Amino acid sequence: MAKQCIGLDIGSSSVKAVQLKKKGQGWALQAFGMQPLVPQTIVDGTIMDQGAVADAIRALWQRLRLKQKEVAIAIAGHSVIIKKIAVPMMAPSELAANIRNEAEHHIPFGKDDVEIDYHVTQAQTTAGQTELLLVAAKKEVVSDYIQVVRDAGLIPQVVDVAAFASQNGFEVNYPLNANETVVLINIGAAISNINIVRSGVSLFTRDVTIGGNAFTEEIQKQMQIAADEAEAYKVGGSHAEDGVVPQDVVRVIDGVAEVMAGEFQRSLDFFLATTADANVTRIVLAGGSSKIGSLHRAIERRSRMLLEVADSWKKVEVDGSLDRAYLAAHSPEALIGVGLAMRSAGDK
Repeated sequence: MAKQCIGLDIGSSSVKAVQLKKKGQGWALQAFGMQPLVPQTIVDGTIMDQGAVADAIRALWQRLRLKQKEVAIAIAGHSVIIKKIAVPMMAPSELAANIRNEAEHHIPFGKDDVEIDYHVTQAQTTAGQTELLLVAAKKEVVSDYIQVVRDAGLIPQVVDVAAFASQNGFEVNYPLNANETVVLINIGAAISNINIVRSGVSLFTRDVTIGGNAFTEEIQKQMQIAADEAEAYKVGGSHAEDGVVPQDVVRVIDGVAEVMAGEFQRSLDFFLATTADANVTRIVLAGGSSKIGSLHRAIERRSRMLLEVADSWKKVEVDGSLDRAYLAAHSPEALIGVGLAMRSAGDK
């Protein structure tokens, strides 16, 4: 049996590791931790400083005392294209041989410059075609991520897409009924992944280049304060006088929340306008900025839908030796890592 991977989520603001163990029909958490990255180390999914990322991964492995080297990683941003396409029906072997030529009509990169994968979502449509989800990622970006993992002394076994990894992490914790459509939004520091899911199938994905950093940067600019102070205000932190965040900061956070909610709503509106029988039932937020109350209110007001924050450990058994308060505080940020930690070498 193929070896279980450790989920290594390389984000713009931190690297996160999740180690799970299969237990009966479910999963048990063995290790979780995060290591911060200096700003601008990764920009829009592109690694700008390979050495800094490798150092952070090594430090995280050391701190968590992880011995295992096999990891699953994920990529996101403009270098990744995800599209639902229809192709002429053909035998699976023929489809595998022809997928590059078919993909060329649907992606803005040269077919030799990308890694390509696909998943058949409907073998035969009423029009006599095969419907599939096509994923294309720039080779240079994939190779940079693989190299940084190797530089850290680890062995990359699986390269996933962040939107699909968060979907896997979500579905293991929240069993869905067949007719339920969920909007899953993972808000990273610089990139947010939107994934609209029904019956285990992704109906729509989009990466939006806005994330938690937008709050910090705007607070810093408007209040003319240091970045760490702005970050503390964003999470309602220790720099607040008497534990109360100043009204000016609240106003800035509300303003950024409106802009971000507007970006998310545009994607949702596009999906609803182009999909028959959409029946979206709820919105689930994950990621570091998913806990910001004004963002919840702005999204709920625009979408007129209920919103909840994902709990990455909801159905995961937590080892008694782990710090439950730390896990609870960072639960929404662990979703991609959980999805990656469910992967094994060589699986699809």
